[in-house]
Amino acid sequence: MTAPANDTFISHLVELRTRLLRAVVSVIAVFIILFLYPGPSVIYDFLAQPMLASLPQGTRMIATGVITPFMVPVKVTLLTSFVIALPMVLYQAWAFIAPGLYIHEKRLALPLILSSTLLFILGMAFSYFVVFKTVFHFIASFAPESITPAPDIEAYLNFVMTMFIAFGVTFEVPIAVVLLVKTGMTTVKKLREIRGYVIVAAFVIAAVITPPDVISQFLLAGPLCLLYEVGIICANFIKKSDTIEVESEA
Repeated sequence: MTAPANDTFISHLVELRTRLLRAVVSVIAVFIILFLYPGPSVIYDFLAQPMLASLPQGTRMIATGVITPFMVPVKVTLLTSFVIALPMVLYQAWAFIAPGLYIHEKRLALPLILSSTLLFILGMAFSYFVVFKTVFHFIASFAPESITPAPDIEAYLNFVMTMFIAFGVTFEVPIAVVLLVKTGMTTVKKLREIRGYVIVAAFVIAAVITPPDVISQFLLAGPLCLLYEVGIICANFIKKSDTIEVESEA
């Protein structure tokens, strides 16, 4: 006898709740550890280092809100906890959807999850170590001597999060290209044909997302175009591997 549809639906809800609780607990556990050591202040100071390095010596950032000096470092710590616990979060998502996948889908899904996580973190690292240092020094060089820059820490956090998300998503372009080819929505030939349109779109997106300076726009549009080419190469390689596998099975 097969289980009633209601029982199956309820069992899926219970499984989903269990996976979500485990993911949340993993983030909270990392947050507690980071809150105790090294502490929110140290973590925020590390995040603010690219900005502080571009300010005049002795200048610090400011906080205009009453509880901002407490809340902003706590938010940064929570976001850091999520990034550290991301493999566990993605594993819970994988464990929930894996039973409903075919064998060939499982073989594709797990590498995609791992590679997308790694690429997103690499995008954040590129933004922090390359983009921030370059952009902040470029902007500081244009500041008149009569002005003393003193950025607000909450505005800085919003800017940093926007850039992290922008570059993290940008570094996911190879995954998107591979999925488009793998699912049959397009072909490698068509992707090569629209290369010019992609380059134009990359610079338009960079102009909208990044600050209004040429350097940051190039630092976003350049990797986007390069990663698009990497995605085409990977998609072409996977397509050839699938063709060889099908021929061998036949």
